[in-house]
Amino acid sequence: MQTNQAENLVNPMNPVARRFSVAPMMDWTDRHCRFFLRLLSSNALLYTEMVTTGALLHGDAERFLRHDQAEHPLALQLGGSVPADLAACAKLAQDAGYDEVNLNVGCPSDRVQNNMIGACLMGHPALVGDCVKAMQDAVQIPVTVKHRIGINGRDSYAELCDFVGQVRDAGCRSFTVHARIAILEGLSPKENREIPPLRYDVAAQLKADFPELEIILNGGIKTLAECQEHLQTFDGVMLGREAYHNPYVLAEVDQQLFGSQAPVISRSEALAKLRPYIAAHLAAGGAMHHVTRHILGLGQGFPGARKFRQLLSVDIHKSKDPLALLDQAGELLQGR
Repeated sequence: MQTNQAENLVNPMNPVARRFSVAPMMDWTDRHCRFFLRLLSSNALLYTEMVTTGALLHGDAERFLRHDQAEHPLALQLGGSVPADLAACAKLAQDAGYDEVNLNVGCPSDRVQNNMIGACLMGHPALVGDCVKAMQDAVQIPVTVKHRIGINGRDSYAELCDFVGQVRDAGCRSFTVHARIAILEGLSPKENREIPPLRYDVAAQLKADFPELEIILNGGIKTLAECQEHLQTFDGVMLGREAYHNPYVLAEVDQQLFGSQAPVISRSEALAKLRPYIAAHLAAGGAMHHVTRHILGLGQGFPGARKFRQLLSVDIHKSKDPLALLDQAGELLQGR
């Protein structure tokens, strides 16, 4: 296995390996999704959905911070732009046991822009630096930043270097780079993940020009073979939609990217390990689809896959015995 360039960049007091991570995704990477993904990979770094500072400081913080110990290593992603508020939220994250806190400087939606959250902050590198410094002064866990390679009107390589340089000077040592610009007017978040072209070359140049920093590549990566190729250049890779829609891609992450000798977990084994978690969630008054909506991607590429998805997405809402339905779905995974 290739030596991870990032190994020398990890603080030994807070060992967070970012060689492979699953991106923060709104409405998707909730605690149920993360528990399931952890069954597939012991080493992948998992991120929460973005949580705004307002939600934590003025809402139900316990609900937003809740997680299972099995989810570690685990990072909380924050959305905000007021240094004092971000510092207070970083402290909440540390107190709740998170391994890392990450600042969102990549989300392009109008709603977050209006609150000075996300990709629009790339136009304000000094403010991002102030936010990072405030968070770092408040906690001992790592503070990281996830950003784009630019925004419309500020998309030159020199401006990208200015952004990274100012945030580095504020103390940040780990940057996850979504290798597309964000167009802040006229495109939906979905279109912003598809229309601006991927520029891996720009991200690679950033790593070359800032060799002392940990640079994690995000955007358009679909296979572990692609991950291995990108790890020749970058310190880590982050998968987003592919990890959600095709979660079984995580099953070989530990073996292929971390050198694990453990056997690869099968689909049926993963579902069997998830069953007690689902049973406990039902016993606590939850609905099974809160969990099973995240595992539909297990049903791909084999006879019965469509029936598996139907059972857990359609029939589930009619069943009076959801665990029996889960077991029926599990039979379709036998030997897979």
